[in-house]
Amino acid sequence: MPELPEVETSVQAIQEFTNQNIESIEIYNPNLRWKVDCKAFKKLCGLKVDKISRRAKYILLHIDKSQILIHLGMTGTLRIAEKNSNFYKKHDHVEFIFQSGKLIFNDPRRFGSMHHITKPSSHFLLEKLGPEPLSEEFNGDYLFQKIKKSLSPIKNTLMNQHNVVGIGNIYANEILFDAKIRPTRKSKTITKKEHHKIAASTKKILKIAIKAGGTTLKDFYQPDGNKGYFKIDLAVYDRANEKCLNCNKESIKRIVQSQRATFYCRKCQV
Repeated sequence: MPELPEVETSVQAIQEFTNQNIESIEIYNPNLRWKVDCKAFKKLCGLKVDKISRRAKYILLHIDKSQILIHLGMTGTLRIAEKNSNFYKKHDHVEFIFQSGKLIFNDPRRFGSMHHITKPSSHFLLEKLGPEPLSEEFNGDYLFQKIKKSLSPIKNTLMNQHNVVGIGNIYANEILFDAKIRPTRKSKTITKKEHHKIAASTKKILKIAIKAGGTTLKDFYQPDGNKGYFKIDLAVYDRANEKCLNCNKESIKRIVQSQRATFYCRKCQV
């Protein structure tokens, strides 16, 4: 699933459609995770996109007093194409046609979603989300107060979107390696000083990933068709049995937590 850096990369890449009118919307398959409201979407034709932003792992197209809320799901991508192009890829489900081109939503597994909403703060997908990890609100003090009594492993806690948004499995592994915290530790055992290290590492790793264009995964492509480039810099994720890049002594260990792969160094992370 695309994580915050991949979604942010997509948002940055489609900024060219800001201040452009939606000339038409073609919905080829409304049967995504939740069925697309075709009538509501058709009413948006002719209206201008005032802003394109991100909340957690969601993309928001701001139109008049409403928004189009897009979630890429497990395998969803956005693709920019020329306006007059007739090229169609299998699993292209929705096309937004603008003056300068097309924005196409493709999703082979159809776990993604697309909603027309009017009150983002009260929408069921957004209302219970935690703070943005790159915001001032997210810091060591906030994290300490939020999870100091939690019995959940710290990696699971970081991936809980009620605590902080946008952090998925890949970056949770990388953040905890950078902070030198073992991912299996119960959250309530993390000291206040360590919470500050985790918050700092979160901002550091996510900023690096965004700058690099997201993580290269087989299902993720930027809207311009290029793969992300952050995978070459991953320190622990998917490096089981390889030497730790920090100590160069211990091999990276792989375990499974909550059905997700976890990677860490037994020497560097305590």
